Amino acid sequence: MRLKAFVRIAAVAGLALALIPLQALAIRRNWRLAGRLPAFFHSCVLAIIGVRVETRGREDGRRPLLIVANHVSWLDIMVLGAAAPLSFIAKSEVAGWPGIGLLARLQRSVFIERQSRHKTGAAASAIGERMRRGDAMLLFAEGTTGDGIHILPFRSALVGAARHALAEGEEAAFVQPAALRYTCRDGLPIGRTGMPAISWAGDLDLMPHLMAILAGGPIDVVLSWGEALPFDAGTDRKALTRELETVVRRLVAEAKV
Repeated sequence: MRLKAFVRIAAVAGLALALIPLQALAIRRNWRLAGRLPAFFHSCVLAIIGVRVETRGREDGRRPLLIVANHVSWLDIMVLGAAAPLSFIAKSEVAGWPGIGLLARLQRSVFIERQSRHKTGAAASAIGERMRRGDAMLLFAEGTTGDGIHILPFRSALVGAARHALAEGEEAAFVQPAALRYTCRDGLPIGRTGMPAISWAGDLDLMPHLMAILAGGPIDVVLSWGEALPFDAGTDRKALTRELETVVRRLVAEAKV
């Protein structure tokens, strides 16, 4: 089993080494490829490690767009990253993680300090600017990973970035809920006792969890897209966040095996 994990690591590393220079050049030259290449990379990684995605619905094509999702595992990055060209809103610590920080920067992620409330406005402004430029931005609104079964309360502060995306003359931005539910492992339903093998709490060591995933069998996940909601100058940020949370809870429940 460990051999399987090392073979998969080697395959992902080889793919990354081949694509990193091209992605760095695409970002520097401002090519459209800079948005599409990460989606290709994530799709390949999912195939290598045996993650099968059932998609229900689709990303909204309107812009500016903020996508708000629940967060279960580091696998979420690949699942959502493969679904559409998008950039992540990540906590500032991720930027310093070996390897992962580089990949996050190449995904054109926006790094934020969640514990610094006085910096939230600046972060929301930076996210809004990216949205105005046409980039779909992905926010894990729980602020941390959950257990894969229960949805933690959504935080509203950065949902307000949608207001910063309203350029002069722009009537509304759009905020779209997305839900992840990991359903099967090795073809068998993942119950409450099996979910800890998939979900990853941020205070747990990443490497043992990573090796266990890579050494195991195929994983099935349902990615459900909800209807995008408009966000205009008069929108109540907290009320909209509660509505998004309600939709994600429903979508997760509907995805149960």
